[in-house]
Amino acid sequence: MSDASFTDVDPGPLMLRAEGPEDVSVLSMLVQDAVLTGGDMTFDRKRRQLAMLINRFRWEDAEYAAREGRDFERVRALLVISDITGIRSDGIDRGDRDEVLSLLALNWQPGEDGTGLLQLEFAGDGTIQIDAECISIDLRDVTRPYAAVSGHQPRHDET
Repeated sequence: MSDASFTDVDPGPLMLRAEGPEDVSVLSMLVQDAVLTGGDMTFDRKRRQLAMLINRFRWEDAEYAAREGRDFERVRALLVISDITGIRSDGIDRGDRDEVLSLLALNWQPGEDGTGLLQLEFAGDGTIQIDAECISIDLRDVTRPYAAVSGHQPRHDET
């Protein structure tokens, strides 16, 4: 009898919620190298929410895809950040709906009484800084996985 593996189960879409600093770290790993356009982001001031429709690289499947010699995959996912008290960006043209952005990381810096600063770091030195009442981030896959167009796993060369 052999050990069970991840591929023995039919993995469903991810539906995760971050409510603590450790959760932000997990979501950051899962959304690293996600691609989106400026038009894929919407800030709803009344609901105090930033919603982003991202093309997420499936890091949770990459090792298995490489081992099995099959295509690396991406999936469309919604990343929704709630309880926002302030938002600003640097290095991102909010008026350019066609600008392609590559999300590199989510970083949480705690403030007082559960508040804090969530920073979204993008390739090319772009950032979105979010003042938040608390950590409230949802990640939900909304399509079936599809073969990554590049055919490769994203890499970050050390300089």
